Amino acid sequence: MSKPLSLFFSVVAILFMSAMAVSISYSGWLVLLFGLLSLFTIGAGFIVKARLRRKNQG
Repeated sequence: MSKPLSLFFSVVAILFMSAMAVSISYSGWLVLLFGLLSLFTIGAGFIVKARLRRKNQG
């Protein structure tokens, strides 16, 4: 995975985690939403990394 792409996934995940931390005082539903979005972003980063690695191998 290229460095800009990995930076993108990490920054977006950190933004979702920060939003989750801020929303703790407002609503539990927002915490759940931002938590799921951060997990999805991290998982999508791993999926993209695996697909690019598989594409480069053969």
